[in-house]
Amino acid sequence: MRIATRESPLAMWQAEHVAALLTELTVPPNIVPMVSSGDVDMRPIDGKRSVGVFTKRIQQALLENEGDVAVHSMKDLPTEQHPDLIMIASPDRENVKDSLVSPQSHDLESLPKGARVGTGSRRRAAQLLRVRPDLDVQPIRGNVQTRLQKMNDGEFDAIVLASAGIERLGMSDLPRVELPLDVMLPAPGQGALAIEVRRKDSLAMEVVSGIDRPISNACTLAERTLLSELHGGCLAPIAALGTIDQNGELSLTARVLSLDGTVCLESSASSVIRLNDDSWPDTAKALGKQVSEVLLEQGARALIDAGR
Repeated sequence: MRIATRESPLAMWQAEHVAALLTELTVPPNIVPMVSSGDVDMRPIDGKRSVGVFTKRIQQALLENEGDVAVHSMKDLPTEQHPDLIMIASPDRENVKDSLVSPQSHDLESLPKGARVGTGSRRRAAQLLRVRPDLDVQPIRGNVQTRLQKMNDGEFDAIVLASAGIERLGMSDLPRVELPLDVMLPAPGQGALAIEVRRKDSLAMEVVSGIDRPISNACTLAERTLLSELHGGCLAPIAALGTIDQNGELSLTARVLSLDGTVCLESSASSVIRLNDDSWPDTAKALGKQVSEVLLEQGARALIDAGR
């Protein structure tokens, strides 16, 4: 099989990771690197160019038979499924937290007043400003290495990166402090991978489904259902995290924020989920809808519309 992926270092790591998992089940796959529009266009992502900016080229590769398996970061994958493709697997989820990276290893409290913090995410920016309204939060684009170089060149005093990306790239010596979840709730799907195949490719569906982990899939399905119900896309300041405890209870916590962080709506709910039968997708979706309805009742729609 051929794995279609973006050619950034992080995307290549993800593709190689999936290839290694698939090699345990079948003939070693070939990796086919491609360039997405999001990798070329370094303008800030806005409402006109947000959904699918990193995923459309990879999905196109499957549709045009340039590849058989697409590997995405789950948080980049649009919630609206392409009719000819299916997200068949999500392997073990990794670290869901965000990290504050700075040359001095600052935590959020010790950052100087007015410090310039770079992030390409409105979700991160809003949650930073919620706790530290004095910060000068500015947009930043590029892969992890490009963002680090901008910080080291003095354009920023600190940047915020996903912990999973840092760990996947083996940057264990990077000066960083993980932000606690009560301060920085992750994006829906953060730390997870989404593996797509063609719906009519029964062989790929059978093989790739073998690397799926229901815990990862159920938690992210609840998060992405919430995102879909809120019609938030990948741009709005929406944060969500699903977890499953030892008693088999799926919990979902979500936030919707104003862009300046002065308003933060939050809702949580939980439900028993049975991962060993076919009912778990319905349970995960129902929980995502339940939490989204509470947020909408609290006034989330106005915040989301203002953030477009």
